[in-house]
Amino acid sequence: MKANRPTLAAQLTALPWTKVRTASRTTSHGVKAIEVRGGIDFPHAVQAIQIIRRRGPPAGGLTTTETIHAVTSMPTHQASPALLTALARARDIENQLRWVRDVTYDEDNPRARTGNAPQVMASLRNLAITVLHLTRAGNIAHALRHRERSLETIRKVSC
Repeated sequence: MKANRPTLAAQLTALPWTKVRTASRTTSHGVKAIEVRGGIDFPHAVQAIQIIRRRGPPAGGLTTTETIHAVTSMPTHQASPALLTALARARDIENQLRWVRDVTYDEDNPRARTGNAPQVMASLRNLAITVLHLTRAGNIAHALRHRERSLETIRKVSC
C-alpha cells in the first residue's frame, strides 16, 4: 500500500502481523494474509496482505528488506497466499521490464511517432530484451553496451 492513503496504510501496518504465520514463502518473498471484515478504510476489503521482499545485490553485500501491505476483495479460497505470492512476483517482473523499457531504451521519448513505427520499435525492443534474458544477461543495459562495443569492433575490422 502506497502512502497515498495514509489512514489505510496506518490501519494495515497496525494489524497483528507478528501473530500471523507466514503462509507462503519463496526465496525473495514472504506473504502473510489476514481476513478483515470492516474496520479497514477500504470498501469491500476481505483480506489484508503483508509482503516482505528481500533483495540482495548479485555480488553479495547488503540485503535490503521491503515490507508492502495490500488489500483485496477476494476471500482466501479465491486468492490463496501462494497465488498472492505469484502475483507479487509477476508484478516485480513487470516493473523490471517497464524500468528497462523506460530507462534503458528511453521509450518515453520516442523518435518513431508515425504509422506503424512505434509498434514495430516496441516489438524489436521486446525481442532484444527476450534474447538478452535467454542468454542469461543479468543487467540489460550492461549487455547492450557490451554488444554495441562488439559491433563497433566488427565494423572497425571490416572497414
